[in-house]
Amino acid sequence: MAQNTTKQITLGGGCFWCIEAAFEEAIGIESVVSGFSGGEVKNPAYREVISGKTNHAEVCNITYNPQIISLKNILEIFFLIHDPTTINRQGNDVGKHYRSIILYHYDEDLNLIKDELEKYNKMYFENKIVTEIQKLKAFFPAEEYHQQYYKNNNDQPYCKLVIEPKLQKAKSLLSRFYK
Repeated sequence: MAQNTTKQITLGGGCFWCIEAAFEEAIGIESVVSGFSGGEVKNPAYREVISGKTNHAEVCNITYNPQIISLKNILEIFFLIHDPTTINRQGNDVGKHYRSIILYHYDEDLNLIKDELEKYNKMYFENKIVTEIQKLKAFFPAEEYHQQYYKNNNDQPYCKLVIEPKLQKAKSLLSRFYK
């Protein structure tokens, strides 16, 4: 029987366009899908999520090859590209849908996630990390125009002012994870 060579993790840390851009260019990443998770409403639309009425977070469902990039490496990128110490905000993006959240797919990943969060809490951040950790219950892909947003719209002001600095920081400090 062939062994599945990919795994998944779902991450939220502000606008999903930022998370998506940082992971789309990383080695070992098979796919990144922007969407919503962590709330109560099934199949929400973007407008519903940003209204704050669904309790969902903007997240990216990341499929990766663990023989090329580990979950530990993915978490290293994740904690570098957003501020996990701010509640319900990243920069000027404010609201519960911008919260820092890790939604794991496999029970065996939970201990590693908790250990890494604790390590980052002690070593790298002055303020306490507020990232939520939950088992993924459901993931709802965002509308098509949100997919590969940076790749398709990199001339837009949000991309230039918000996404590009995060992407450049990741590529500079974690160059071993980028093509």
